[in-house]
Amino acid sequence: MPIIEMHLMTGRTEEQKCNAAKAVTDALVSSLGVKRESVRILITEHGEHDFFVSGMTMKERSQAQQAAQQPLNAEGK
Repeated sequence: MPIIEMHLMTGRTEEQKCNAAKAVTDALVSSLGVKRESVRILITEHGEHDFFVSGMTMKERSQAQQAAQQPLNAEGK
């Protein structure tokens, strides 16, 4: 019985999560030859303050990326 854990940022719709679960189930049935009924998928959602990349929360990372994309003024700032 395959048990799959998916960790996602909050904000996905129920339809998106269902579509992802169906696609993963289909892939396991096809690649592992398991019965569809044996596939278990657990989805855990995380807020932007609970998900870290390179030691920064996703909120901090998003803000840093936005700041890096700001055009420079005439003084190069």
